[in-house]
Amino acid sequence: MELKKNPKANVGRNSSLYFAVGLNVMLLLTYIGLEHKTYNTDTIKADVLMLDDQFDEDIPITTINIPPPPPPAQKPIITEMITIVEDVDDVEETVVKSTEIGQDDIIDDREVGVEDVEVVEVEEDIEVPFSVIEKVPTFPGCKGSNAELRTCFEKKMQAHLLKNFKYPEAAAELNIHGKVFVFFVIDRTGKITKIKSRGPNHLLEAEAERIMGLLPKMEPGRQRDRNVSVPYSIPINFKLQI
Repeated sequence: MELKKNPKANVGRNSSLYFAVGLNVMLLLTYIGLEHKTYNTDTIKADVLMLDDQFDEDIPITTINIPPPPPPAQKPIITEMITIVEDVDDVEETVVKSTEIGQDDIIDDREVGVEDVEVVEVEEDIEVPFSVIEKVPTFPGCKGSNAELRTCFEKKMQAHLLKNFKYPEAAAELNIHGKVFVFFVIDRTGKITKIKSRGPNHLLEAEAERIMGLLPKMEPGRQRDRNVSVPYSIPINFKLQI
């Protein structure tokens, strides 16, 4: 005899439905638990402060007497004087002549000859380098040929530097040293002019220019039997002795 199973007796036939319902119920409970709010129910006592007596302070009114501003200054009234001139009187008008020269104006009719023109000779200041000049400037005390005068000039220049050399105290304190190139011109009269210098510091440059300014007046250099200016340059080495 074969046994038949009643389909109503199957317990697991609605398990998926039960699972979905149970899951929704759990989610609903969880949401309510998270969103639930509580409030502090402690008793709050509010007191009202009543002010029966009020003190009103009277502020005195202060009156400041400010003088009125001065009246504006009246502008002076300028009265124009009008002079009435009768028509019968002749009034001379002031005529301003033009200073411009026109084409019809005659400048000068006289003829000027060549002999009437005064010619003034201007002696041109020519500078000839020391190395190529025919006769070098003569230092006081030097004699001889041009080569001997050149050698004597250089020796006298070195002696002049040694005699008048003085290291600037400010430059020595700051440990400033270096080589200064000094440039000057012995003009047509033998004077020392146009002294310039170039070096590492203005203190050394000033000392070098001071030394060159003490040079004596010399006999000027000559080129083609005429006095000319001669430029000359010399280096001065400023070195501290340790």
